[in-house]
Amino acid sequence: MVDMKIKPTIAVWENCDPTVSEAIGQFLDRWHPYSRYSDRYPIIRLIKKLIDPAVARYMATLPQRYLGHVPGAGTGVSFSEITRLIGLDAMARVQRQLLRQFIKTLDKQSARDTRFVATLETLIELVESCASKRPGKLQVRTTRLNGERRQGLCRFCGSRTELALYADGDDAPKAGDHEDALRLSSQYCLNHRPRLPNGAWNPAYRQARWSAAQFELELARLTRQCAKRSTPRAAASGDPLVDEYFFHYMLGQTIQPADIAELRDLARLMVDSKLSDTKKRILMLQHLGLNQSEIAEQLVGNGQRPLTRQAVSKAIASIPKNFHLKQPKRPGL
Repeated sequence: MVDMKIKPTIAVWENCDPTVSEAIGQFLDRWHPYSRYSDRYPIIRLIKKLIDPAVARYMATLPQRYLGHVPGAGTGVSFSEITRLIGLDAMARVQRQLLRQFIKTLDKQSARDTRFVATLETLIELVESCASKRPGKLQVRTTRLNGERRQGLCRFCGSRTELALYADGDDAPKAGDHEDALRLSSQYCLNHRPRLPNGAWNPAYRQARWSAAQFELELARLTRQCAKRSTPRAAASGDPLVDEYFFHYMLGQTIQPADIAELRDLARLMVDSKLSDTKKRILMLQHLGLNQSEIAEQLVGNGQRPLTRQAVSKAIASIPKNFHLKQPKRPGL
């Protein structure tokens, strides 16, 4: 049975500045009545009281070159004031863009850089959590829907749930039936809702439910490798070739750890494309320059059933091109 009273949390990244981390812990202890919608308890006020001092203290320890990657830093305008001026959603987007710019141009993987990245990722988590937090007695449009029900991303992908879409003004979840407004799912999106509008079971829901464990596994691997993009075997799959595949694949992606919906969609695509660990090993060996016969020989004795060259060829042909790794340039070409 799902506990609907689970205490919400804000992910604090490993290596986050301790002052900021402590402030977020205090923030969580007090944020229950606050939301972006409340006049009595505006969440910006709580950010100003608890987060601003911690961010200011941390920024004061950094060289000037870091400050341009944090909105308002070094200008005398506080973190909460910038957030109030541009809004929580825009603040998360701007901070994510600035973080990407830092990673691409200045990140040297030093201890200071690692702490800076972890602290900004944590602040993005904070802002996004504040943006999605709703007051306990929120009326969902003109219905009697409980606004305290979980409204966020689908259990099986990165799309928003039916209830979240409808609460924000999208009439698609109603599917033309007024009564459906009272039966909107707070766990599934339109594509993965358990039943279709005609009452039949949804094949996409059944497939996603059957593969739920694999989805969570791939999502965890992607998230770990994304968080430590330049670290080999960060995916921690337990298989060196599979870890190497995730390492090389994520090097070619621009997705960041804060891009939760995109990571979930990628994990969903991996599962739906039947990108098994065997296929990942094949792609990695192909990336290393082995031909199909050599790949088949390499996989024999590694806990796999013996493969033929034809089986390897068939497996490669079944893998979508977007999951293939770039082939290394051959010497002399």
